[in-house]
Amino acid sequence: MPQLNPSPWFAILFFSWLVFVAILPAKVVAHLYPNQLASQDTETPTTIPWHWPWR
Repeated sequence: MPQLNPSPWFAILFFSWLVFVAILPAKVVAHLYPNQLASQDTETPTTIPWHWPWR
């Protein structure tokens, strides 16, 4: 029964994990997004205090 012979399946498993661990993360990290996000201002806006005339 050839499907029980682990030698070809172990090689397939090993090389597929090698691709997933070594090659694909480098391709994902090197991906550039077309629309880069702009940094937002860190200043807090100044607010005008509300005057309550009945208090």
